[in-house]
Amino acid sequence: MVCVREFRRAIGWLIFPVLLATPVLAHTVKVSGDVAATFHIEPNHNPKAGVPSQAWFGLTRKGGSTIPLSQCNCRLAVYAVPRASNASPVLQPTLKAVNASTFKGVPGADIVFPKAGEYELRLSGTAKAPATFRSFQLNYSVTVGG
Repeated sequence: MVCVREFRRAIGWLIFPVLLATPVLAHTVKVSGDVAATFHIEPNHNPKAGVPSQAWFGLTRKGGSTIPLSQCNCRLAVYAVPRASNASPVLQPTLKAVNASTFKGVPGADIVFPKAGEYELRLSGTAKAPATFRSFQLNYSVTVGG
Protein backbone atom coordinates (compact mmCIF):
# COMPACT_ATOMS: atom_id res chain seq x y z
CA MET A 1 0.00 0.00 0.00
CA VAL A 2 2.87 2.36 0.81
CA CYS A 3 4.47 1.67 -2.57
CA VAL A 4 1.25 2.57 -4.42
CA ARG A 5 0.91 5.82 -2.44
CA GLU A 6 4.53 6.77 -3.16
CA PHE A 7 4.07 5.90 -6.83
CA ARG A 8 0.99 8.16 -7.10
CA ARG A 9 2.83 11.00 -5.35
CA ALA A 10 5.80 10.64 -7.72
CA ILE A 11 3.54 10.61 -10.78
CA GLY A 12 1.71 13.67 -9.45
CA TRP A 13 4.96 15.61 -9.11
CA LEU A 14 5.94 14.60 -12.64
CA ILE A 15 2.61 15.64 -14.18
CA PHE A 16 2.15 18.90 -12.25
CA PRO A 17 5.03 20.81 -13.95
CA VAL A 18 3.83 19.62 -17.35
CA LEU A 19 0.37 21.02 -16.66
CA LEU A 20 1.85 24.34 -15.59
CA ALA A 21 3.95 24.56 -18.74
CA THR A 22 1.07 23.66 -21.09
CA PRO A 23 -0.36 26.79 -22.69
CA VAL A 24 -4.08 27.34 -22.29
CA LEU A 25 -5.85 28.09 -25.54
CA ALA A 26 -8.97 29.99 -24.63
CA HIS A 27 -11.54 30.84 -27.25
CA THR A 28 -15.04 32.07 -26.57
CA VAL A 29 -17.76 31.33 -29.12
CA LYS A 30 -20.99 33.34 -29.30
CA VAL A 31 -23.88 33.35 -31.79
CA SER A 32 -26.12 36.17 -33.00
CA GLY A 33 -28.73 35.23 -35.59
CA ASP A 34 -26.97 33.41 -38.43
CA VAL A 35 -23.46 34.61 -37.44
CA ALA A 36 -21.13 32.98 -34.95
CA ALA A 37 -17.80 34.34 -33.73
CA THR A 38 -14.84 32.69 -32.08
CA PHE A 39 -13.16 35.34 -29.92
CA HIS A 40 -9.59 35.37 -28.67
CA ILE A 41 -7.36 38.03 -27.13
CA GLU A 42 -3.63 37.81 -26.59
CA PRO A 43 -1.85 36.92 -24.50
CA ASN A 44 -3.96 33.85 -23.64
CA HIS A 45 -7.03 35.90 -22.65
CA ASN A 46 -4.96 37.75 -20.03
CA PRO A 47 -4.42 41.28 -21.36
CA LYS A 48 -2.55 43.84 -19.24
CA ALA A 49 -3.39 47.53 -18.85
CA GLY A 50 -1.23 49.83 -20.96
CA VAL A 51 0.12 46.96 -23.10
CA PRO A 52 -1.16 46.31 -26.66
CA SER A 53 -3.26 43.15 -26.93
CA GLN A 54 -4.48 41.72 -30.21
CA ALA A 55 -8.13 40.65 -30.23
CA TRP A 56 -9.62 38.73 -33.14
CA PHE A 57 -13.05 37.47 -34.08
CA GLY A 58 -13.35 34.38 -36.28
CA LEU A 59 -16.69 35.15 -37.91
CA THR A 60 -18.62 32.34 -39.56
CA ARG A 61 -22.04 32.14 -41.12
CA LYS A 62 -24.49 29.31 -40.60
CA GLY A 63 -22.98 26.30 -42.34
CA GLY A 64 -19.44 27.16 -41.26
CA SER A 65 -18.05 29.39 -44.01
CA THR A 66 -15.79 32.20 -42.81
CA ILE A 67 -16.89 35.83 -43.02
CA PRO A 68 -13.80 37.92 -43.77
CA LEU A 69 -13.63 41.59 -42.74
CA SER A 70 -13.89 42.50 -46.44
CA GLN A 71 -17.51 41.21 -46.39
CA CYS A 72 -18.54 42.92 -43.15
CA ASN A 73 -19.22 46.46 -42.06
CA CYS A 74 -17.92 45.64 -38.58
CA ARG A 75 -17.43 47.94 -35.59
CA LEU A 76 -15.76 47.25 -32.27
CA ALA A 77 -16.53 49.20 -29.11
CA VAL A 78 -14.90 48.72 -25.71
CA TYR A 79 -16.82 49.65 -22.56
CA ALA A 80 -15.66 49.81 -18.95
CA VAL A 81 -17.75 47.65 -16.60
CA PRO A 82 -19.96 48.49 -14.79
CA ARG A 83 -21.51 50.99 -17.15
CA ALA A 84 -24.71 52.91 -17.62
CA SER A 85 -26.90 51.83 -20.54
CA ASN A 86 -26.17 55.12 -22.34
CA ALA A 87 -22.40 55.16 -21.63
CA SER A 88 -19.98 55.94 -24.43
CA PRO A 89 -17.26 53.44 -25.27
CA VAL A 90 -13.84 54.08 -23.72
CA LEU A 91 -12.25 52.82 -26.96
CA GLN A 92 -13.33 52.22 -30.55
CA PRO A 93 -10.37 50.37 -32.04
CA THR A 94 -9.91 50.25 -35.79
CA LEU A 95 -10.52 46.78 -37.15
CA LYS A 96 -8.08 45.22 -39.60
CA ALA A 97 -8.06 41.89 -41.42
CA VAL A 98 -5.95 39.31 -39.54
CA ASN A 99 -5.06 35.67 -39.99
CA ALA A 100 -5.50 33.80 -36.73
CA SER A 101 -5.76 30.12 -35.94
CA THR A 102 -7.62 28.61 -38.92
CA PHE A 103 -9.29 31.92 -39.86
CA LYS A 104 -8.07 34.10 -42.75
CA GLY A 105 -8.84 37.82 -43.09
CA VAL A 106 -11.17 38.03 -40.08
CA PRO A 107 -11.71 41.18 -38.00
CA GLY A 108 -9.00 41.93 -35.47
CA ALA A 109 -7.75 44.93 -33.52
CA ASP A 110 -4.88 46.01 -31.34
CA ILE A 111 -6.32 47.22 -28.05
CA VAL A 112 -4.54 49.11 -25.27
CA PHE A 113 -6.77 48.99 -22.21
CA PRO A 114 -6.33 52.18 -20.15
CA LYS A 115 -6.41 50.52 -16.72
CA ALA A 116 -6.95 47.21 -14.97
CA GLY A 117 -10.53 46.03 -14.51
CA GLU A 118 -13.50 44.56 -16.32
CA TYR A 119 -14.39 45.51 -19.87
CA GLU A 120 -17.04 44.55 -22.40
CA LEU A 121 -16.09 44.24 -26.06
CA ARG A 122 -19.04 44.72 -28.41
CA LEU A 123 -18.61 43.61 -32.00
CA SER A 124 -21.43 44.56 -34.35
CA GLY A 125 -21.76 44.25 -38.08
CA THR A 126 -23.82 44.20 -41.24
CA ALA A 127 -23.16 42.42 -44.54
CA LYS A 128 -21.33 44.15 -47.39
CA ALA A 129 -22.71 43.18 -50.81
CA PRO A 130 -22.55 40.52 -52.17
CA ALA A 131 -22.37 38.85 -48.71
CA THR A 132 -25.67 37.89 -47.11
CA PHE A 133 -26.03 37.49 -43.37
CA ARG A 134 -28.21 39.21 -40.81
CA SER A 135 -26.95 42.14 -38.74
CA PHE A 136 -25.34 40.96 -35.54
CA GLN A 137 -24.09 42.16 -32.18
CA LEU A 138 -21.85 40.08 -29.91
CA ASN A 139 -20.62 40.97 -26.42
CA TYR A 140 -17.53 39.56 -24.73
CA SER A 141 -16.29 40.10 -21.18
CA VAL A 142 -12.59 40.71 -20.64
CA THR A 143 -10.68 41.03 -17.39
CA VAL A 144 -7.59 43.22 -17.69
CA GLY A 145 -4.71 42.85 -15.25
CA GLY A 146 -2.51 45.61 -13.89
